[in-house]
Amino acid sequence: MTGITEIRHGRVVTPTEVIDDGRVVITGSRVADVSGAGRGALSRSETIDAGGRLIMPGLVDLHGDDVEQQLHPRSGAQVDTAMALSMADRVNVLTGVTTKFHAVAFENSPDDDRTISEATELAREVANATYLLSDNRVHARCELVEESVRSVERLSEDVDIDLISVMHHVPGDGQYDRDAFERHYVEDRNWPTERVAEAISERKSLSPADRRSLAERVADVAAAADVPLASHDDETTTDIDRLLDHGASICEYPLTHEAARHASDRGMTTVMGAPNLLRGGSLWDNLSARAAIDDGIVDVLCSDYHPPSLLAAPFVDTGEPLSTRTNRVTRNPADAAGMYDRGRIEVGARADLLVVDPDPVPTVERVFVDGVEVLKSGGEPRRRGPERRPRRGSPTAGPSFLH
Repeated sequence: MTGITEIRHGRVVTPTEVIDDGRVVITGSRVADVSGAGRGALSRSETIDAGGRLIMPGLVDLHGDDVEQQLHPRSGAQVDTAMALSMADRVNVLTGVTTKFHAVAFENSPDDDRTISEATELAREVANATYLLSDNRVHARCELVEESVRSVERLSEDVDIDLISVMHHVPGDGQYDRDAFERHYVEDRNWPTERVAEAISERKSLSPADRRSLAERVADVAAAADVPLASHDDETTTDIDRLLDHGASICEYPLTHEAARHASDRGMTTVMGAPNLLRGGSLWDNLSARAAIDDGIVDVLCSDYHPPSLLAAPFVDTGEPLSTRTNRVTRNPADAAGMYDRGRIEVGARADLLVVDPDPVPTVERVFVDGVEVLKSGGEPRRRGPERRPRRGSPTAGPSFLH
């Protein structure tokens, strides 16, 4: 091996254009050349023929809580933290995510399989794991209650937190009125009715001064760690301004057009869920990602709870160039997190790269992380007519994780 890899004959998606029949050269951990493939192959290089497929930057996911599905495959059933994180990492790589911010909820909701102690354990595992294929990072989602804030403060003393968001889920303040809040937590998240009543009472008991004090403490943690602070589920311009006063630079999941427009006008990075775009609307009848994109007020899409949606998002036709759509899941989130070395295919950038077959559904065939190939999926899909049924025991080609 020479340490030089050349990916040829692909459609290279750069931040500003798509180079047809292009090539990308990786030297060590960096992109060394981006050009047309008309030049002769480099000597002493490993050459990969992309066969007309897309060569894209690795996806950067600022907010994904899908690791929770691995920790608790069924309600009440918990698996080992390392096993859950390893599986989440590999699922994300398979869907093209090379930089993952695991949105770890610091919230005591044991009936929803969420506890602060479990969040702390998971965050420590993410920060210290050496067995993962991609770049995994901690996004601490901090509910504005004393126990949550204190836990994030303590965690920050010996663990690298990479992004912090402020949450305050209270009926009538955010995405739920009281009926919707109760229905969501009882029907969708399996909370006992009495526990929902306790949570409502606890969260509504916070005075504006208490809430401001807790938010200031969270902001202090972000400032001390020199990481971005995000607001969450903003409904009004007042919500936006409140967190801006604490130094927030990211607005996650704005609930209304008014909030998203105000955040954008104030220079915040607006983040919405890729599943919202793919579904054609919000699960809770809040702001539509497509409508917000049409209005030019969405900078970033994140996986939320479903990594495959992040890979599919650039292929939703919004009337924009493919580069623009790709930037929302690559360059823009990287920039929002202060990671200017990735999320783009340009000379000198970190070599986080994908080879993607967009048809019939976007499928990742190769993944490079920091210049190292970590995934190669092989084999052509078998086409069957409607009258044919698969035979038992038929061999299928699957992905190969290389590390």
